[in-house]
Amino acid sequence: MTPNHIDVVGYWKITSMDEWDRAYVDLVVPGFIEFENIDGEHITGGFQFGTVSGGLHAHARQLGDDLSIEWSWQGRNDNDPGCGRGWAKIAGGHLVGRFYVHLGDNSAFAGERQERPRGAGPDRMLRGARLRRI
Repeated sequence: MTPNHIDVVGYWKITSMDEWDRAYVDLVVPGFIEFENIDGEHITGGFQFGTVSGGLHAHARQLGDDLSIEWSWQGRNDNDPGCGRGWAKIAGGHLVGRFYVHLGDNSAFAGERQERPRGAGPDRMLRGARLRRI
């Protein structure tokens, strides 16, 4: 398996986070992260948990036998512009990893693959973020 074949493409519902409880994770929309494979090498997507949301640009990475995905993100943190990074891998059929808010909090998370709920996901969320980009 080559690094660009990690099977993360799709919508993942965030099922738990170490730093925030379920009520916060699902405060605005059910917490999610979504990856789209745009050309076999570059992976884009979006996410939202609580009042933190953004678009992401990711790359698959292989360290020894461990295949993971790493990303940077740009979007919103509460009412302010935000950015950060993260990583994830698939373990036991679940997506597990960590989100980092630049100069702020970070949290481990877990997610499970689901169908994107109608009207949800980064398409809707990112349209507004693009309008506010500075």
